[in-house]
Amino acid sequence: MPEGRRVLVTGADGFIGSHLVERLVRDGAQVRALVYYNAFDSHGWLDTVSADVRRAIEVIPGDVRDAERTGQAVAGCETVFHLAALIGIPYSYAAPRSYYDTNVLGTLNVMEAARAHGVARVIQTSTSEVYGTARSVPIDEDHPLNPQSPYAASKVGADQLALSYHRSFGLPVTVVRPFNAYGPRQSLRAVIPQIIVQLTRRSGPVRLGSVEPTRDFNFVDDLVAGFVAAAASERALGQVINLGTGYEVSIRRTAELIAAILDRPLTISGDSERVRPETSEVQRLCANAQKAKELLGWTPAHAGEEGFRSGLKATASWFQRPENIAHYRDREYSV
Repeated sequence: MPEGRRVLVTGADGFIGSHLVERLVRDGAQVRALVYYNAFDSHGWLDTVSADVRRAIEVIPGDVRDAERTGQAVAGCETVFHLAALIGIPYSYAAPRSYYDTNVLGTLNVMEAARAHGVARVIQTSTSEVYGTARSVPIDEDHPLNPQSPYAASKVGADQLALSYHRSFGLPVTVVRPFNAYGPRQSLRAVIPQIIVQLTRRSGPVRLGSVEPTRDFNFVDDLVAGFVAAAASERALGQVINLGTGYEVSIRRTAELIAAILDRPLTISGDSERVRPETSEVQRLCANAQKAKELLGWTPAHAGEEGFRSGLKATASWFQRPENIAHYRDREYSV
């Protein structure tokens, strides 16, 4: 990312978005952050970043569902990282229309604004959930799309819409498809923070949903590096690019690794509230990220079991600090 480049990050108040903002500021970009407007004047995780980062960014409260406000945020920016989305899979069963409104129509507003303002690069954020349960492993970008939840279906729609703007209007779009993210600031709705918090702050067994499905977990710093590399690569234009480690691990094994890191005994108890409908559960995810290596020069620093352990240690350390866990309602489970 060239120093001084004018950049917009939508969803900058979220987990990955806030880490991306920090990286861009430290790379010398001029960063504008679109955060979700709320009556509490909260900028989400951006409220917790260092003072020098906060001073360096221009924060715009808004909502990607609002075309006019989105256009105001995009105006004057050369690169747009579009991360704003509803992402919780369980809530997508309860409120599917809101996922369509935010993820699909919100993406339409971002693409229209980028087209109107002559943006030089748009990075559309996808998800490995669009593939559904793997038909072949590792999953490359030609794997069939098989969304198994309303969330995943909304992201298929958003990705295809973004690609259609590249093909129809020449909009310089790249779709970055991260496999399962983890790290500091992640929602407690995600499985790794749930395991850490239950092991450190509650007694009794760790309550989980299905523990046999496998995932390809990616430390947030690695994913942010992939986003930045995608924005800098001319070869990535019009491409869908997986970001993943190629290391496949079950939820059960993940819990065992975290328990060993924390030196806590582990007993797992099934919790029906946390189980997806049978045909909606994605049983297996494992990335082929060769394209990212070839086009972006990207390889994850936290790869394999040792890399995963390293990322888990950093994540567990962050969640164990009282000033960090204070941001969560950690005594209850909600979708």
